[in-house]
Amino acid sequence: MEIRIAHSPDSDDAFMFYALAKDKIQTGKFHFSHTLQDIETLNQKALNGEYEITAISFHAYPYIADKYLLLPSGASMGDRYGPMVVARELLSHENLKGKKIAIPGTMTTAYLVLRLFLTDFEAVVIPFDKIMDAVQNKAVDAGLLIHEGQLTYASYKLHKIVDLGEWWDQTTGLPLPLGGNVVRRDLGKEDIREISRLLKESIQYALTHREEALAYALRFARNLDSGTADRFVGMYVNKRTLDYGEEGRRAVQVLFKRAYEAKLIPAPILAEFAD
Repeated sequence: MEIRIAHSPDSDDAFMFYALAKDKIQTGKFHFSHTLQDIETLNQKALNGEYEITAISFHAYPYIADKYLLLPSGASMGDRYGPMVVARELLSHENLKGKKIAIPGTMTTAYLVLRLFLTDFEAVVIPFDKIMDAVQNKAVDAGLLIHEGQLTYASYKLHKIVDLGEWWDQTTGLPLPLGGNVVRRDLGKEDIREISRLLKESIQYALTHREEALAYALRFARNLDSGTADRFVGMYVNKRTLDYGEEGRRAVQVLFKRAYEAKLIPAPILAEFAD
């Protein structure tokens, strides 16, 4: 039975899915094929239920909950770190108001949290890997960084204005839920249960065999050196990736509650997990 897994072409996702991609674990009747696309594209395709398993931004979940369940493994959460706003010069919170800010997509969690942090700005959608160039070239006033840009912005001579993961921690005392993996409901309970087990086993394999999994992930690290790639993977593949835990699940619900109260999602939503 073929199961299509769609995820972003990033070192952390590559690390997470290494065991499935390279047949390091027994998968029984399932054959997993991998599709790599940027997260905003995956969010849009999830609206139509295109893939059996897909990575999504938590911002997208309220719009796809009728088709997908959250898998209890595979989340990316920031523990006092996360997407950040950078600019060519230091700006205060007040100075950001009304500014033109590059964002990596309107369905990303980074954009949702930025709107919780700052209500007045002009969003300009730019591919995530072009945002630092856009800020540097003065096409925008500031940029919202996801992925490895959170570690490499200084090499572009840009300044951190706010780390939204730090802000979220100060505001809620919780980790910041950014992205997760979902499974299509129509696969049925038995297959969903087994797929969930295999995904967790893949993550555990990578964490246990870190050196070989990291060597594979480096192919997707967009010119990061091995030390920086290792740091980035460690930020987003860890114990909360194996299992959200009570705190992680609560953080997801708090995100949805605050987003609804701010009228940034259309209805209240309860996160529903595959377990």
